[in-house]
Formats: sequence, structure tokens, C-alpha cells
Amino acid sequence: MKDNGHVLAMMAHPDDIEILCAGTLTRLQQKGYRIHLATMTAGDCGSVKLPPEEIVRIRLEEAQAAARQLEATYQCAGEKDGFICYQVSTIRKTVEILRRSQAFLVITHSPQDYMIDHEITAQLVRNACFCAGIPNFRTEATPAVPPLSGVPYLYYAMPVEGKDSLGRMVEMEFFVDITGQIETKAALLACHASQRKWLRQHHGVDEYIDQMKRWSAQAGSGIGVDFAEGFRQHRGHGYPQDNGLTELLGPEAADD
Repeated sequence: MKDNGHVLAMMAHPDDIEILCAGTLTRLQQKGYRIHLATMTAGDCGSVKLPPEEIVRIRLEEAQAAARQLEATYQCAGEKDGFICYQVSTIRKTVEILRRSQAFLVITHSPQDYMIDHEITAQLVRNACFCAGIPNFRTEATPAVPPLSGVPYLYYAMPVEGKDSLGRMVEMEFFVDITGQIETKAALLACHASQRKWLRQHHGVDEYIDQMKRWSAQAGSGIGVDFAEGFRQHRGHGYPQDNGLTELLGPEAADD
């Protein structure tokens, strides 16, 4: 699939994108690429005090605010936290979202992650990248969304702390230097104010922004820069084999 200027980041929950790949998206946006953001859920379990309907309203507003700062579009598949499943209805919705973006390059979660919602999202997005260009793969979108012109580049972001569900490090293929974009990334993450409260109450974790910076600094140490984001590329049969992301971002995106 040729470079058409459209990039999609699709992850499980509001704020996942900002934590895991917003620096790279900012670099692409600064180069003139049109960014599209999407989440599987609206974060309905992201509060210990507010009912689902209220926290969903808040988190959708936060996600849309972050998208506006990035001059990006935002879509939500409408699934529920903890219930993201590899099933027909969700498969169709994921393909629809990818087709609407018309993205030639896609970023999603690591297939090995600490949370099952993230791992299933990675499977759904992987399938969508392969199927979105198949004309006979039909969804329930009305009107129908045109298929992609081919299979897009697919990248898996480094999981939180770089670890899988068993606490083992997940090896990254390459890192993108985001030192110049770290404050923009922090500003995008700050849009998700409700989650600082949630993490403090549920996980006992504070320093929402500072923690993100520590993880980004950890990734940066792999290539000798202050801050970075790590990725692996999906190179299965039918997918692009060259590394389009490093070609776009130049020598600052270096192999580990």
C-alpha cells in the first residue's frame, strides 16, 4: 500500500495511545501526515466513584481533546472495558475504522502485554490490516466504506514498562527518538485528567506524567537519547517487508 499521508493508531482504551506512541505520532504530524486515533472502548471502568455512563462521557471528551491537539480524528468502537473480544461484531467494527482512516501505516498494542484487552486489540487490528483491503470482506457500515488499496504497514508499540503478562521484557526491533516531542506527548497525556485520579485510587500510582517520562527515558537509553518509543513491525505474509516508519523518520529512528 502506497504512502497516502494517513496514519492510524488504534489501541484499547483512551490514554493508551498517548502513553505508548504519541511522540512518534507527533513527529509524523509535524512532517505533514494526517493522524487518526481510535480506541476499542471509551473507558467505562475508569473510575471507582463515577458510574459507567458518566466516566464514558468524560473520557470521550478527554480523548477528543487530545485528538484536537494533534489535529487528529478520533473514533471509538464502543466496546466495554474488560470485554474486548475477538468476535464477529468487533472484527467488523475494527475493519470499518481502518477503512475510514484509509491509513497506509498503523500502530497498535504489543501482542504480548500485561493486559488482555491490549492483546486482543492487537489481534483485531492485525486482522483488520489484512482484511480491510479485501472487497468481499463486508461490514455493516452504512453507507459501505471503501476497502483499502492494499495491506498497510503494521507496528506494535512497546508495552508499559516493556514487559509481558509474566513480567518478562519484550524485545523491541527499533526505537524512535522522541526527545524533541516529549513535552507535546506530556501535554497530550495530560488531557486524560480522569485517569490520574483512577490510577492513584485503583493502582496506588501517582505521577501520571512523570511515570510516562520514566518509561520513555528507559526506552531512550536503548539508543542513547533522552526519550524514545519502541516498536516491532509485523512482517507476516502479505504485509510490507521494508520498514516504512524508519524510512519516514530518518536516522533518528535507529535499530537497537
